[in-house]
Amino acid sequence: MGKKIYIYPLWLRIWHWSNALAFLLLIVSGISLHYANINSPLIPFNTARIIHNITGVFLSIIYIGYLIGNFISGNWRQYFPVFKGLLKRLIIQTRFYIYGIFKGEPHPYHVSEEQKFNPLQQITYLSVVYFFMILLIVSGLFLLFPAIAPHKIFNMGGIWPMAVLHAAVAFFLSIFMVAHIYLATLSGKIWWEDFKNMVTGWHEIEDNEHEQDNNQNNNK
Repeated sequence: MGKKIYIYPLWLRIWHWSNALAFLLLIVSGISLHYANINSPLIPFNTARIIHNITGVFLSIIYIGYLIGNFISGNWRQYFPVFKGLLKRLIIQTRFYIYGIFKGEPHPYHVSEEQKFNPLQQITYLSVVYFFMILLIVSGLFLLFPAIAPHKIFNMGGIWPMAVLHAAVAFFLSIFMVAHIYLATLSGKIWWEDFKNMVTGWHEIEDNEHEQDNNQNNNK
């Protein structure tokens, strides 16, 4: 039995689950809008439009709250990896996800109070949270309020490029969400451990994790 550490404060958990719910609503309503079919709609067009618009505004508001919480708490530091030895650590973590995880090998990097994410998670979450989410929200707001959208982009009407960008980023983030959920089921001793951690805020550290981390640090 290891010790428990508190790594997910309440504000972060509320944002995480609110963000997940908003994304699910946006995916379902977005698909309904993109592949609108009067005869057999997933959700009626007008209903899907209202859901998508309201949820998009909600997502934007809680994202701003997330950025503020990140800045005040210092949680933003969790997303920025140490560059020294980063490539080697990325290769180790990638090999684990591709091969080692299916052979029952121990995780090469473990959660601690100082560092919640492995190097591959840091790079992925950094790009998702601070780049693709901004692209999604900004392009969505331009579509919701076309009067403020650029009139022309590369000699094309401003709305059409925004619509293509919004759909492309939304597709990428949908794939990321599926991969995120899948990998979360593989990260603990039991498949629902990571989900429980994000509900309670507590993460249990096994005694042998400290020794493995020390050995890994010595091999950097």
